[in-house]
Amino acid sequence: MAVQEIVSKFAEKSTVMASNNDYIRFDWAIKRILRDKANKGVLEGLMTVLLGNRITILEILESESNRDSKEDKSNRVDVKAKTEQGEIILVEVQLARERHFMQRILFGTSKAVIEQMRIAQDYDQIKKVYSINVLYFDLGSGDDYCYHGKTIFTGFNDKKSVLQFNSRESEIVSEQASVVSPDEAFPEYFLLRVNQFNEVAKTPIEEWMAYLKDGIIKADTDTPGLQEAKEKLDYMRMSREDRRAYEEYMVSVHAAQDVWDTAKEDGYREGRAEGMAQGMAQGMAQGMAQGMAQGEAKSKAEAARKMKAKGFTVEDIVDITGLTAEEIEAL
Repeated sequence: MAVQEIVSKFAEKSTVMASNNDYIRFDWAIKRILRDKANKGVLEGLMTVLLGNRITILEILESESNRDSKEDKSNRVDVKAKTEQGEIILVEVQLARERHFMQRILFGTSKAVIEQMRIAQDYDQIKKVYSINVLYFDLGSGDDYCYHGKTIFTGFNDKKSVLQFNSRESEIVSEQASVVSPDEAFPEYFLLRVNQFNEVAKTPIEEWMAYLKDGIIKADTDTPGLQEAKEKLDYMRMSREDRRAYEEYMVSVHAAQDVWDTAKEDGYREGRAEGMAQGMAQGMAQGMAQGMAQGEAKSKAEAARKMKAKGFTVEDIVDITGLTAEEIEAL
């Protein structure tokens, strides 16, 4: 699809947005709007739904999303919050990108832990960390749209045995709350796979997914955070300058996704054909695996060529395709 077509389609969508009272997409809002403590109710709602506990934001910490540079592609906000029970926690919300994804969220949670430590500070001052990742790209092959991960210690010999703390150990681990197992002390991860959501929004998490994917909020919603989002993230309440910047951002998002999807489809098709041919001689399994790998490499190269032709920066192409700057320059 040509960039002109994408611009035209998004212009049509903007008109629909104005008439249907749709809302600014989350990936834009978290960089421009939600980092402001005045708008904390929206983020509090998302955290409340995921953690199953009423969350109150105490402080928005220094974060990557505080950088207004156009070159900054990492939208992340860290907050210090409190649970209903009075426990202090740290929550990292980020729009993870495809390149080095797992290493990125590992770094984020590790950094959140390290930044809590000051000189002569005891380890018992480390707060629980939650990492919420909103994924606007395809990841893995699972059927669910929301995944939750914890650190659980199971027996080496008895796989059904799960390590638990006794009452004394629980008090030592945390003075804030009763911690009965290691997973309650270690970071927890939430992966929200936006593209995989195709449900009718009935539950709070489904309503949030509908907003994250299509910017849709029910008129009569009582889901935490979404009532605030209706007021804070109304497209028509933006200034003309902000609306223009938002539309330009969405055009670039759709253009990059279209280039990537087209190149990936072409590459996989060619890779499967080559894999089948090699499979006849070397075995179907080996040929398909090699063909898919070749197709992936070719799809990335083709995507990079198209992006260069459309004026994307080398940094953006590296971020989207995973190729190195040297590989891109050589195309």
